[in-house]
Amino acid sequence: MQGINFTAIDFETATGKRASICEAGICVVRDGKIQETRSWLVRPQGNYYSYWNIQVHGIRPVDTRDAPEFPEVWGEIGRYWKDCPVLVAHNAAFDMGCIRHSLELYGMEKPDITYYCSLRAARKLYDFGCNTLSYLCDLFEIPCGHHHRAGNDAEMCARLFLREIRDAGWCELEEMSYCKGKL
Repeated sequence: MQGINFTAIDFETATGKRASICEAGICVVRDGKIQETRSWLVRPQGNYYSYWNIQVHGIRPVDTRDAPEFPEVWGEIGRYWKDCPVLVAHNAAFDMGCIRHSLELYGMEKPDITYYCSLRAARKLYDFGCNTLSYLCDLFEIPCGHHHRAGNDAEMCARLFLREIRDAGWCELEEMSYCKGKL
């Protein structure tokens, strides 16, 4: 898969607000191969958490009390996609919303990033009643790690997207315009 380069990304949030990122994860793919997976705990503004969000991912205020805030983590993430400003997320509307709202909250400039949505690709390619990340990864026997932890979900998304590219017979990301957007 020469030339298939992207960074899969995933966020967990502390509350129902998109700008309450408490964990960020990435999985870097170069020439169709996973190069690196990383995650960062992020201290959301005020370090407030909703009970329901804690139930989903298990991250608590004590875990992020001393973690960096979004601007510092975003700066680190930017080093990974600066040479290839292409992101992939499963349900990209959520993850891109997290980025947009967090950039706005911290008064940061929005970068020029193209993104692809593996959920939209799955809905186009497959005829399954369910297209959640965990369901598709189970179905395709993609290793799952701990679901709803950002690094694991980013890697699951990257592996799923590579599978979708193969299943569709694509040779360039540009051929996937129906699941493409701009940040």
